[in-house]
Formats: sequence, structure tokens, C-alpha cells
Amino acid sequence: MRVVLAEDLFLLRDGLVRMLEAYDFEILAAVESGPELSRALTELEPDVAIVDVRLPPSHTDEGLQCALAARRARPGLPVLVLSQHVEQLYARELLADGTGGVGYLLKDRVFDAEQFIDAVRRVAAGGTAMDPQVIQQLLARRAQDKPLGGLTPRELEVMELMAQGRSNAAIAERLVVTERAIAKHTSNIFVKLGLPVSDDDNRRVLAVLAHLDRG
Repeated sequence: MRVVLAEDLFLLRDGLVRMLEAYDFEILAAVESGPELSRALTELEPDVAIVDVRLPPSHTDEGLQCALAARRARPGLPVLVLSQHVEQLYARELLADGTGGVGYLLKDRVFDAEQFIDAVRRVAAGGTAMDPQVIQQLLARRAQDKPLGGLTPRELEVMELMAQGRSNAAIAERLVVTERAIAKHTSNIFVKLGLPVSDDDNRRVLAVLAHLDRG
């Protein structure tokens, strides 16, 4: 699997490169600035981009803006964002088109290599890898909205787990209930939010995230 990595801190960048290579990823480029990232994404066409939000020269949202531009040029380009904080604006922009693999992880909440590598692989395969804190903040942002307010506490709990990319079976195991019960909850969630019901795990995750993003 071919990766372009953007991280301005040398030690973290070098550590990520070594870890990814240990899991048989091919590092096409490991860059430290926005202009370098733009060139790498355009010229190398990676299978997945792992991007820090804040890169030189602006140290604002340079990394994500480069990734978003690359996604416009190459729709569906899988992008996994690494950030120090939950930035709702960045999450909103990343989720806006609802296509391709997307992920948003917080650096200080990635606790082991297996967790991170699993997230990279999921995003590269077209799936999602969203940190629960990102989901919680998106939920909080919409908490006063009438459609979201119509969900029961259990449905909100199921929705949060669904938005993290978990299947019905995984949610049922986490909540210690039957898969049939979760299927009923998810169906109710989609009806109440006015979303099309889908059996495809990634499509339903993107639908929920896109709903949370509106407003």
C-alpha cells in the first residue's frame, strides 16, 4: 500500500515512517510542508494520504487544504487526518463530499501501533476511522437540532458508535444486546434523520457524519 505522509515534526514523522514500513507500507514521500504535500499528492497518486492539519508555511490548516485540493482533483482519495485537537471546521470540510475513505484521529489518543495501522488500512480501503471525541463534538454541535433531539438516549449511543465505523454486530457486542435490537435502532435513526437506509457500513457512516455536519 502506497502512502504519502505529511508531518512537520521530524521525530514524529520519522517514527511514523518506521512504523508504517514495519507493516509493509510503501512510503512514497514523507514531507513537512504544504507545498511539498501538494506536489507529492499530485505527482505520486498514493493509495492513502496521512496528513497533519497544521503545516508550514501557514501553520493553520495548510495540510488539510492540500488534501482537500487533491481530493477535488482525484475524487475519493483516501485521507487520514492527524490533529492535536478536535477542529470541527476541519472535520466538516473533510466530510463534505461524502466520498472516499476518511479518517480523523487525535495524536495523543492513538495508544498503540495496531490501532493506528488498522485505521490507515480502513481508510485506504474506503472506510472510516473517526476518533470518538470528534464524533462527540459533532453530536454536541447538533444536540439542539430538532431531528437529533428526537432520538432516544439509546439511539444516540448507537449513532455515536455507528459514526465511528462500527458494524451492527460490533455495536451489539459493545452494548451487550442482540444484533436484531441494533438493526431496529439503526433503522429508527435513519428514519428520524431522514436518511436513506443502507446495508453498506461505510455508506451509512458517511450519511450519519454528513448529517451531523449540516447546519
